[in-house]
Amino acid sequence: MASNTAAMGNLPSGSGICTTIPDILYLPELIFGGLVWILVACTLVVPANPQGWVMFVSVFCFTMTFIWMCIFAFGVHRNSGGWAAADFAYHGVAAFFYLSASVALAKVTLDIKDGTLYNYRLDISAVVFSYVATLLYFIHTIFSAMRWKSF
Repeated sequence: MASNTAAMGNLPSGSGICTTIPDILYLPELIFGGLVWILVACTLVVPANPQGWVMFVSVFCFTMTFIWMCIFAFGVHRNSGGWAAADFAYHGVAAFFYLSASVALAKVTLDIKDGTLYNYRLDISAVVFSYVATLLYFIHTIFSAMRWKSF
């Protein structure tokens, strides 16, 4: 008699997070998020409010992604479907936050009138890395949703 139950999904732990999609994206998310954080911190903060939001998003997402990666690496999730849903939700929120921060940073960069070329180049680099981080979080969200649906 054939079974009609679907196979449960599997959340990796240990070194498995370095070999599975979407978990392999943790390191690039940390690298590009850290670059945004460093580059915005190095620039002259002329309109403080939008760049303050960018700093909040980059520091928050860097910290939470590192904690999230540690949770998966140490196997705290115990292969629970709730953790798969939380992974999807966190990365969806992070992608939305990074998109809003990227748009704000791009607008601030376009409006620079009296800045130095050095600060302008740092801001351009931060905008590019911010959009790359947004894309990485978005891709992670899609693959996390697919994994969550397999539970």
